[in-house]
Amino acid sequence: MTRDPAITGYLDRFSHRPGEAFTAHVSLHEPGPARARLVRVLGADPNPAGPGMRFEDLAAVFDTRFHGQRQATRLGSFGLVEAGPRRDRRAGCTWSVLVWAGAAAAARTVLAEEGAAHVALRAGADGAAAVLAWPGGTLTLATGARMAPRRWYRLWLAADPASGQVTLGQCALEDGVPAVAQAAAAGLELPAGGQPVLFAAEQFTAPLLHFTGKLEAPSILAGCYPDGPPADAPVLARWDFAVDIAGQALADTGPQLCHGRTVNMPTRAVVGAGWSGREHCWRHAPQDYAAIHFHDDDIDDCRWQPAFTFTVPDGLRSGAYALHLTCAGREDWLPLYVLPKRAGPSAPVVFLAATFTYQAYANHARGNADAEYLARVAAWGAYPNNPDQFPLYGTSTYNRHADGSGIGFSSRRRPILTMRPGFLTFNDPLGSGLRHYPADTHLLGWLEARGIAFDIVTDEDLDDEGVALLAPYRCVLTGSHPEYHTPGTLDALAAYTRQGGSLCYLGGNGFYWRIARDKTQPHMIELRRAEGGIRAWAAEPGEYYHQLDGGMGGLWRRNRRPPQALAGVGFSGQGKFEGTHYRRLPASYSPEYAWIFRGIEGEILGNYGLSGGGAAGFELDRADPLLGTPDNTVILARSEDPPASFVTVPEELLSHLATVNGEPPAELMRGEIVHFATPSGGAVFAVGSITFCGSLWHDGAFQGPVSRLLENVVRRFAGLDQEPVA
Repeated sequence: MTRDPAITGYLDRFSHRPGEAFTAHVSLHEPGPARARLVRVLGADPNPAGPGMRFEDLAAVFDTRFHGQRQATRLGSFGLVEAGPRRDRRAGCTWSVLVWAGAAAAARTVLAEEGAAHVALRAGADGAAAVLAWPGGTLTLATGARMAPRRWYRLWLAADPASGQVTLGQCALEDGVPAVAQAAAAGLELPAGGQPVLFAAEQFTAPLLHFTGKLEAPSILAGCYPDGPPADAPVLARWDFAVDIAGQALADTGPQLCHGRTVNMPTRAVVGAGWSGREHCWRHAPQDYAAIHFHDDDIDDCRWQPAFTFTVPDGLRSGAYALHLTCAGREDWLPLYVLPKRAGPSAPVVFLAATFTYQAYANHARGNADAEYLARVAAWGAYPNNPDQFPLYGTSTYNRHADGSGIGFSSRRRPILTMRPGFLTFNDPLGSGLRHYPADTHLLGWLEARGIAFDIVTDEDLDDEGVALLAPYRCVLTGSHPEYHTPGTLDALAAYTRQGGSLCYLGGNGFYWRIARDKTQPHMIELRRAEGGIRAWAAEPGEYYHQLDGGMGGLWRRNRRPPQALAGVGFSGQGKFEGTHYRRLPASYSPEYAWIFRGIEGEILGNYGLSGGGAAGFELDRADPLLGTPDNTVILARSEDPPASFVTVPEELLSHLATVNGEPPAELMRGEIVHFATPSGGAVFAVGSITFCGSLWHDGAFQGPVSRLLENVVRRFAGLDQEPVA
């Protein structure tokens, strides 16, 4: 197995309009000739029993050949000051920094000053260490005193060229007992300044010895202080990480203003050594948050050189496309969406691609790419590259850093292996095992097959443009899992339904987590998994507020915007990737709702499907008036017989016996299909299940009761209400 795929890449963004250009960044493991051609993605399910991997060849629209190079990906965040403070190299100097390591690890660099003379201060489980190198010699020191994880220490390195004396010290802030190491070096020379200063890495090593942990108050002081720097020591440079917490600048409060910047998006808005606990929002007490959490696997941008550009032609219809990359018998796809022209015309229906959710799950390393999984991938001709095998592009917000802290940032400027046609999330014994991008092609293929004209927009477009993006459409369709939303996207969807638009929420566990985004860095999203919810990791106490926008992270429900208020249903139960069916309720037989069930016989809906074997599965949503389900909401069908793997979600539980709304916990493990009209003349239809769209395919075609149900609703909402073709 190679360290990186034979060919892969990423685009500058997920979507563009006609007349705008995509920039493709591509890397080949072995440099050589490569080709890129445009395809329209009609299906991304490699299951032989499903609709298949289907592409419309549009090489006549775009086809280019280029010479590909291998492009390096450099993981790991650090702070960089291009030019540190200048001083007399013959004078004594002290370097100091506060250090918090989340886990015991080998020594890594916390502060380095480069140049002809080089200084590096390092920290690890075995204590502080230091390296001084100059043209005439090298000196290394180590305290040999254990540094406990999750405790703050002050580290300092004091050097006097006149005497050659060097002292390395460490002291836990809690007990104040120092450990020191001393040595003498004849001909000692120190950096003269004006050269790079780095935090959490150094340039003179390969790899860069990235530190994983928190740093605070790095300083370079005039004078040699073997016993540790006094409070009144003259400052050459002192970087205050409490300044510009929301940004990437590193402010030097010293006299020379040697400001710097972060690289690869470390985490700010984290509790520092002086956190009092009196404030939990960093905006109210920034000095309590004067630390930065660096990680050796952070990434905000691969920073690859462009390989080619693709300008969207004026006549290209809105839809799901990809640039198909090939070289020496290997291939990859770079998915993209083409939006309609800003001036229209527009289709009556628009699909909202959940790109924020795709990005939150980007490169989720699940540890499930075992022999059986790989055998299915090979047998089906599915997408072959799994994040378990290729972690070099960073993993997802469902993974953790080396110190156990959760990954809170995700970038789209990197290859996203999970966002590829044919990517299998699970080795699903009852279906295809698709999630997110490939799973949502079940819906797109269904729209094509049923002859319903549609456009596509993305979460990012909606966050940028607001409700005006949706205003031309009579009906908005979500995919199977629109889980992650900014305040902007929720505001736009709420405004759309208030203004008379109709929404079909066709998934489960949607509108769940609040994320943050800074539009000056549009490729990044941030997530703080605060209290509540089924979580892959939990944010540290005091670290619930986002760095990028200062807003409270966690569930939208905890922000007083539960999913029920928008869509009528919200997350209630979860299990393994398996599904069951719905049973129609008495309300579904009312003449008022006969149009929804036109052409459908029997009480059971969706006891089949390509996602877990049933339409009601994996993650289920239900109505709840206490959480904002509108009073006029009608529950048309309800799932039953949840598999043994299902549990009630933790935010519903007060104890193992009591729930928030008083229902028994076991009864909350249900999905519900609901409908309600809005006062402005629109309506909302929700299906309450992630696996619903997998049941649009039945007996070798997009047909059957689930397909008919959705077609009845979409045609009515879109003003296309006529007897569907059987």
